[in-house]
Order: sequence, then C-alpha cells, then structure tokens
Amino acid sequence: MRLLLALSLLTALCGLPQASQAAPAPATSLPHLERRGEATQLVVDGKPFLVLGGEVKNSSTSDLDHFARKWPLLVRDNLNTVLVPVAWETIEPVEGQFDFSNVDGLIKGARDHDLRLVFLWFGTWKNTFSSYVPAWVKRDQQRFPRMQTADGRGTERISTLSTTARDADARAFAQLMRHLKAVDGTRQTVLMVQVENEVGVIPESRDHAPDAETAFAGPVPGELMTYLASHRATLNPQLRTAWEAAGGRSTGTWTEVFGDSGMTDSLFMSWTYARYIDRVAAAGKAEYALPMFTNAALIRPNYEPGQYNSGGPLPFAIDLWKAGAPALDFLAPDIYFDNYAHWASEYRRPDNVLFVPEARGGAAGAANALYTFGALKGFGFSPFGIDERGVQLAGDPSVGLGTGGDGDPVIGALYGVLEQLAPLVLQKQAEGKIATVIMEGSAQRSGRGRIGNYMVNMIRASGPGGTTDPASRVAAMFLQTGPDEFIVVGAGDMQVNFTTDRPGPPIVGIESIDEQILKDGAVVTGRRLNGDESGQGQSLRLSSSDATEGKVYRVRLYRYR
Repeated sequence: MRLLLALSLLTALCGLPQASQAAPAPATSLPHLERRGEATQLVVDGKPFLVLGGEVKNSSTSDLDHFARKWPLLVRDNLNTVLVPVAWETIEPVEGQFDFSNVDGLIKGARDHDLRLVFLWFGTWKNTFSSYVPAWVKRDQQRFPRMQTADGRGTERISTLSTTARDADARAFAQLMRHLKAVDGTRQTVLMVQVENEVGVIPESRDHAPDAETAFAGPVPGELMTYLASHRATLNPQLRTAWEAAGGRSTGTWTEVFGDSGMTDSLFMSWTYARYIDRVAAAGKAEYALPMFTNAALIRPNYEPGQYNSGGPLPFAIDLWKAGAPALDFLAPDIYFDNYAHWASEYRRPDNVLFVPEARGGAAGAANALYTFGALKGFGFSPFGIDERGVQLAGDPSVGLGTGGDGDPVIGALYGVLEQLAPLVLQKQAEGKIATVIMEGSAQRSGRGRIGNYMVNMIRASGPGGTTDPASRVAAMFLQTGPDEFIVVGAGDMQVNFTTDRPGPPIVGIESIDEQILKDGAVVTGRRLNGDESGQGQSLRLSSSDATEGKVYRVRLYRYR
C-alpha cells in the first residue's frame, strides 16, 4: 500500500497520468544491488527501494516484550526499515544448539507493523570487543585465543588469526542465514545483513600476540599486492601515497611495503579482519545470498590508529577490504562527526555504494539524510538509537543523538515526506537529475551547488523564533522534473536563489513557487508564493517546519537579460 500511494503521488508531482492501482508483482529475486543509470540502488520485490531507516540501541531487541512498545514509535516516525542486532550468544547459547526464537519474534514484529529489517550480526566482534560471543567461547581462551598488547597482556578481543574462532562464527552465521531462508525467503522481511560491527583494535594499533607478530614480520600476501598493482590508478590517495613513499615495492614485509607507521599497523589489521569476515560472510551467502556489508567507526580528528578502531574499513583501507573481503557487497561508514559531507563522500566510490547505518538524528540528521540521497545518490540512511532518542553516546557527551524522549519527530517528519517522494528520488538518482546543497558549521557562511543549468546559492535564514543560528546544519534537495522546473525538499531554515553560468540570457528569475502539500499519497497545491514571500521573485525560503507540514515546493525558473 505504501508503494502504491508513493507511485500515485509521483505521477501527480510530475504531471503524469495516475498509475494503475493493481497489486505489485510478486518478487522474482532476492533483494540485491543493481546499477540503474547513474546510481546503484537496492532492489526489493523487483523495484528500487529507498531505505528510510533507524538503528535501535544494542540491547533493545534482546527482550521482545521490552521492544514490543517500540514498534509503534518506529511506525509513527515513518521508518520503512529497522536495523536490529542479532547476537551470536542469543542464537547459539550452547555449542551446536541453536535457538532462533528472538529472530523469529523480530521478523513477526516487523511484519505486523509493515516494516523491513536489516540484521546486524554481532558475532566475533562488536565495537572492537568480543562481548556478544557465547559464554562457551569467552571462557575457552585456548580454543579461541585473544589479541594481545605489546607487553603481552590479553584483551577482550578474539584474534583475527584464529581459524577456530572464524570457523565457529561462520558456522553460526550460516545457520542464521539458513534459518532466514526457511522462514523469510518468500516474504523477504529482512533485506540485508551487516557482518560484525565496528571492528578494530584499541588501545594499540595492532595485535601483538606471537602469531600476529610473525604475520606482521612476514611478507604482505601476494594476492593483496596483485590487487594493489592492478588497481593502482584508483587506489585511495592516502594508501597510494604511503605505498609509493616506501618505494612502491611489489613484495616485502608490511613495513617495507607501506612504511613504519601506525597506518601500516592499521592496514595489517584491516587485512586480517577482512579475510576473517570474508569467510563468515561467504558461509552465510552460501545459505541465503542477501546483500552483506560491514561498517566502520571513523577516526576522530588528529587521532592515530589505536586511539580509535584500528583495522576497520576506514577510507585509506577500503581497497584492502575490497581485496580481502569480496563476499561483502559494500562498506559503510558510521558518521557522528560534524563534517558529514566529507566522510560520506569517502564511501561513495565507483566500487562502493553509499549506505549509512549509523548517524546522528534530529535536525542535523535530517540535513545529512538529504545529502546522502541527493548529492551522493545513497540508497539508505539510519540514525542510531532511533527507539530511544536524546541519549548521549557512551563516553562522548559531545555527540548529541536526538531531541529527547522516545522516537525522533524531526527525522519522522522528513521521512514522512521522503516516503511519499521515494519513487521520484530513486528515478532522479538514476537519471542524474538530483542534487543536495548542505551547510555545515558556523565557518560555512553560504552553500553552493548545481542542478541542471542552474547554480544554487544558499544562506541560513531566521527560524520560527526570529533568530538565525549561525552553526545550524541545513540542506535542500532538488529534484529536476523539467528543464526549468524542480521539486525542492528542505531541512532547516534557509534562503535560496539561483544563478547560471551556461550560455543564454544571464539573469535567472523565479517564474513561480507553489507549495505542494503531501499527504496520504496525494499532492495538494497550496499557496502560490509570490511578491514578499519570494523576495519579489528572487528567492525561495525554506523552513524547519516544512517537513512537519508535509510541504515541498515546485519551483519554476526562467532567464532574461
């Protein structure tokens, strides 16, 4: 029903005849990633799907009764997809004995509320630690050895070089995917699976256990060197610079090939994590081939590897992960930093589609979502802690996650608009007729971007209280529906005008601005904004209340001398 309403609204916005209300065709394939025009998109039930997601807190779904009251909040906030953990210790509490009651309860809850799921496999590692492995793994350190610090102390991290641990994780994950195929292979409530979570080493930049020391002192694996050589022209610039600064060797130890630095330690760990996770993911895909990915905890400004997750799929290590973990379909960033556009852009590569499984919510999250879908043609965005907003990240009081209380009304309002616009967003992604301009932080006094033949010029504007926040994060997404016509979606308070650098009359005027009110799959044209409301035909004003009112704008431009 949601899809039919959105398709009906798309035809209304684009001035097309109403779409048929026939039931959608049955699924002919599993959810998968597919290149469509200028975008790689997630295809679900045979159609592109825009993930309007939210990730719940780590322990929220461990008790189905506790989580039962959360489902209505997620529906209220207009999510279509929920990212939920599945812990190894939950499904295999006794070695070789599996219990999928929690998994089945999550699937039932999602179906009852017309939601999709992305499962997060908390297997060997979650946020660097091996805290979600079963007790029989935790207690048997002979079978499942730990990483060690340089002075020989053990850590609460299973070794990436432990084939016993890797194979046990892979067997459990394969059982999970086999079960998903049996109970969900037809309905396809679960769209994707994240394999492990924010892997890496802290507080040192690599493992110093004896087997790790031997591997680090040994040659860089030949298959990695072959990959780097064949992809030299497209390697991450930081990786290529380190390699070439060390002589651009085709063989050698890790320090001989990449230099003696913390980055080299992180690259070594990246390779060992990637090889381990590739085996786990491949075992799962052999049972049920849903799209799979793993996520990165990003390095904070001026931090060295080991001060934050060393060995994760950070931008400079993406190429090692591509070489070492081909079973993963893409790599995803968890972005909580202010410079969202920079970090998100690092993961938008020809060989990597953008999906953001963890991010801030609230007003900043709304702007970031528009940047993800518009500027970078990403297929999904997901604030963390969507079920319990207003809670700070543990140990980091500087990172605010929401607006207080349960749910996220700001994200919910934007998702309410995007849910109805999703077919148009996906169409314009494929056509290359979509753009987003974003402003981040007080240092950025204006924003600038391009859509079609026009330049977009943005400044912050006063909010409902009459004041302008010089540090607010604002964004506007433009969907081109004609040579001089655009649907505009905003997040925040801003003012936009248009110029051109293309041949023809040099001055751009606004022919008309019409409010478009989106509700229940219908579009109602509201006020014609002219005169004072458009700066006498010179500018478009967007408000932080627009999404709450279900409001977007149809803007028509013209040129004159």
